[in-house]
Amino acid sequence: MKEKRKVILINPNLVLLKSDVFTTGVVYMPFGLAYLAANVRAEGYGCSVIDAFGEKPNQIWVEDDLVYRGLTSTEVIDYFPDEELPLAIIIYACNLTWHQSTLSLIKEIKSRYPSVPLGVIENTQAVTAYSLENIQGEFYEAGANFVIMGEPEERCLKVLENFSTGASYEKLLEHDGIGYFSEGKSYYTKVKEKIVDLDSLPFPAWDLFPLKNYWDLKYSHGPLSSKKYLPILTSRGCPYPCRFCVIPETNDLEWRHRSAKNIVDELEHWRNTLGVTEFHIEDVNPTVNDKQTRRICKEIIDRKVNIHWKVSSGTKVETIKNEETIQLMAQAGCKYISISPESGSQRVMKLLKKPFDLEHAVKMIAAMNRFGIKSQACFVLGFPGEEDPDRELTRKMVYDLVRAGVSEIALFVVTPVPGSDIYENFEGYDNYSQLNFSPTWRQDYEHLNKFRVKLYREFLFWKVCSRPLEIFKQVLNFVFRRFETKMEMVPFRAFHMMIKIKVFEFQRKFSNSTFQTKS
Repeated sequence: MKEKRKVILINPNLVLLKSDVFTTGVVYMPFGLAYLAANVRAEGYGCSVIDAFGEKPNQIWVEDDLVYRGLTSTEVIDYFPDEELPLAIIIYACNLTWHQSTLSLIKEIKSRYPSVPLGVIENTQAVTAYSLENIQGEFYEAGANFVIMGEPEERCLKVLENFSTGASYEKLLEHDGIGYFSEGKSYYTKVKEKIVDLDSLPFPAWDLFPLKNYWDLKYSHGPLSSKKYLPILTSRGCPYPCRFCVIPETNDLEWRHRSAKNIVDELEHWRNTLGVTEFHIEDVNPTVNDKQTRRICKEIIDRKVNIHWKVSSGTKVETIKNEETIQLMAQAGCKYISISPESGSQRVMKLLKKPFDLEHAVKMIAAMNRFGIKSQACFVLGFPGEEDPDRELTRKMVYDLVRAGVSEIALFVVTPVPGSDIYENFEGYDNYSQLNFSPTWRQDYEHLNKFRVKLYREFLFWKVCSRPLEIFKQVLNFVFRRFETKMEMVPFRAFHMMIKIKVFEFQRKFSNSTFQTKS
């Protein structure tokens, strides 16, 4: 079959907050773009991927309080293939905090390739992403022609077919989840359909990405303890209506899963072809169905696939039904599970619309300890309506979880994600890249961050008192870069970034001084 015209897919630069390199700047592999690339290629289109972060992850520049990592917009253009104009150029809206990078890329590319259709696709499977429906105007203002909302794999093919046949943009409105801009006006259709058979999708096209550059960083989103790793999605969506989260908007409270066989086929494929033995599950809620969790574990065990895996993005601990499931997960190679209590206050949890069973969580964390699985508990601070007494209840819950044996905690200050239920409750930020988990623009940020820092210190003190040998081992893991928890890995990433920023600022200062002297 003759290859169709080429499509260029772009992952934008990672953007972090200069004033908080610990909480911001998490490295995410663009699994959504890898899925799309595989689907585009399977349909016969030529496919070229430009990973603006992954191609040069150690190159940085600073603009105000934002730090950009990767290729400059001009360098991205240099990666374009030297052949006929592409059929379309598509940028992946991977992460909310990377929004400014996405806009910069749109402006640069459109100025160089004004006649090529340029679009942005939504990332529906990450709590750090954002709904594009209500902010697509910013992309159009920067120069984009179209936006794909919802899962992109099938919608993108419809858009490409439209361009291949020379049909008008108006024809795009025959499909759901697609928007476009024409003659000063924007048009779009709401998302209705989702992919029913996830097994029908080809495995992500990781061969098109600079994997070695990711592996050489020695850190990732999940705690990295091997030389090679890959993210994997075993399911999509989440049935819980948490009000601070974008997933209810981008997935309509629906949860779908792949078959256990298809999942383990992928694990085995990457182990055999790339030598990858560590996998980070990036589902927003992978254990919704306990029977499915057990099926995956039994498939791994029965097929003797020698790998280990970590639940990096978190899961609702109540969906892990009992200790037998934990034991089975451990036998199948699970080494890390992140859960999200969110708050110790039942009043706040009602505001969040997210119930939490502390007694069950304590039992599951104790079981994780017995079977050699590290655990993380995540909390949010500053939800609208939360008060100091509520945060004291969170402090007490952290203490209870330390006694139960939790390996680490993560404390995030609530930020308004476009598409979340509380998005309209906030103001005071200048751009979407400021909507990270350290929103310094919030009037109460200093108060919230003071509590956060204090609780982190107390957590370490409680842990030293209860399990001093575990703390000692974590220090060794940090030194030898053998990370079993994020708390061991994050300081390494933060120090790496601090050094890069200092070097950049010294070079910029020296360059300016040299210029002034010559002048």
